[in-house]
This record gives sequence, structure tokens and C-alpha cells, in this order.
Amino acid sequence: MIKSWQLGRERNNLSTRISILTIVVSFFLTVLLNFSCSLEKVALKKAASMLTSTTSGNVFTSDDDPELIAQALPFAIKFYESLLSTLPEHRGLRLRTGSLYIMYANAFIQTPAEMTPLSEIETRQTMLARAKKLYLRGRDILLVELEKKNPELRKQLRARQWQKALSSFNQEDVDFLYWAAAGWVAAYSIDPFDMSIGLSLPEAAALMNRVLELQPDYSEGAVHNFYILYYGSLPESLGGDDSKALEHFKKAEALCAGSDTSYLLSLATAVSVKNQNRQEFINLLKKVLDFDLNQAPQNRLVNILNKRKAAWLLEHADDFFLPSEEIKDIPGSVEEKK
Repeated sequence: MIKSWQLGRERNNLSTRISILTIVVSFFLTVLLNFSCSLEKVALKKAASMLTSTTSGNVFTSDDDPELIAQALPFAIKFYESLLSTLPEHRGLRLRTGSLYIMYANAFIQTPAEMTPLSEIETRQTMLARAKKLYLRGRDILLVELEKKNPELRKQLRARQWQKALSSFNQEDVDFLYWAAAGWVAAYSIDPFDMSIGLSLPEAAALMNRVLELQPDYSEGAVHNFYILYYGSLPESLGGDDSKALEHFKKAEALCAGSDTSYLLSLATAVSVKNQNRQEFINLLKKVLDFDLNQAPQNRLVNILNKRKAAWLLEHADDFFLPSEEIKDIPGSVEEKK
């Protein structure tokens, strides 16, 4: 007969073995779970790197169907953004998400809004307000990355401490600097009466100046195209300067005359209209329309969109220019000087 103390000892031994087994199983489950999470992270990082490669971007920029891209981009942007929420440290995802917000707002919201008839003013204003919001959203996503390198960036920019704010940024940061500045200024272009943005324009210009310092030929003249619009559109009180706009036009032409027509549109809309130079306006837009799309297949989408805008601008040229008789009456006009 088994004595009671023996039964108690057996029960204690069994309890001990069960406890040990439970600890071991829990340990292995935890290891397995962490391993699975690690594998998932690795897989996500690999997928993110593939999705943000230069080749993946060309799928959009080389397409010849703007309507297809317009419908696909919102899903793509939110997909990138959802991945970014899981991998907030992934630079490629942050760059692609922020820049796509800005590109989408420009190509498929602001530009169509500006070509919307004035008879549909409410639709036009709603679209422009949405574009402004997306520009700023894209800018802020990009600034997060820049602030990782310099947490005092915005504070120093507001204080006009340009050297302190930007000296730490180098070649690897050029894309973030460019797109953050582009979204910043684009938001202002929609609403020039928003002085909270207007007064901060020197901060955006400082970011782009750093791009110019680091890589003057960035993206085949994109930085110079930015300055055509920047100096050509702004009033002198905020830094506008036609001579500087023309200087950057020549530099852009030297870098991208055979690949991108954007610089032609920029001068036509920013400088030619302001100076009421109708013939220059027409000549620039005709160059856009005559551009051979097969000459730069990597930029097919933007050049198709530029051709559409150029055709619309030519059709509506009378909306941008005063009759020649009225131009003669403008003090200091070219016609008056003649």
C-alpha cells in the first residue's frame, strides 16, 4: 500500500513537471511568435524596398494613360501609407508616400481644377482646397524624415537660422528636401492669401537652396523648374524676380530640353502671362505641343499632361491677356515704350 506521504510526493513531483512543461511551452511559443513577427517584418521590409525602387516608380511615370494613373494613385498612396505605419523607419516608403501625395495633388486635382469653367466655381474651389490639404500632408510626411536628422529643423527655419537648420543634410536627403519644398510652395500657390504659409515661404526656399547646393542638376533640371515658378510667380515683396526666373529657365533648358516640357509651361504661365507677353506665351506652348513623347519614354505621363494643359491654355489664351489696345494704356508697358 502506498503511504499518504508517498502520494503527496508524487503529486508534488507531477505538479512540478507540469509547471516546468508549461514554462518550456510558453518559452517556445514566445520564441516562435517573435520569430514569426521577425519574419513578417523582414518580408514587409523586402516588399517595401521593391515597391519603392526606381523601377516601380517608372510604372507610373512612363504610362500613356493619365486616367488609369489618376484612378490607381489613391489606392497606391494609401497602400504605401499603411505600410509606412508598420515600418515608420523605412525611408523609401516615407519618400514615396509623401511625394505621391504632392504629385497626385498637382497632376490630378489642382491642374484639372484650374481648367474647370468659372461657371462651376464651387467645384473648382473645393478641388483647390483639397489639393492644398494634400500638398501640406505630403510635405509634413517628408519633414518627419528630415526632423529625424535634425529635430530642431522647423524651429531653426522659423528663426531664419539657415546654416544650423540645413548643414547636416547631404546627398541622401536631397529627395526629401526637394519634395518637401515643392509641396510647401504649391500649397501657397493655391491660396496666396493664407499668410501663415506665405510668411513661411523663405523656409521652403531654404530647403530648395540646399538641394541646389548639393545637386544643381537634380532630376534633370527639376530644381530649376521650381525656381522658374518660384521667382516668376511671387510678387517682389516676397522674393519674386523675373531675371532670376529667366536665369533658371536657361539652366533647366540645358538640362531637360530633350526629356521634360515642364519648364516651358512654367515660364509661360508664371512670367509670360504676368508680363502680358502673348507671343512668348504662344511660342512656349507650341513647343510643348510639338514635343515627341517617344523622345523621353520615362517621362511620358508628365509630358502627356503638359500637352493637355498647353492645348487648354492656348484655347483660353484670351482669358489671360488683355486686348492690345488696353496694354498700350498700361503705364510702363512694352507697347507704351514703343
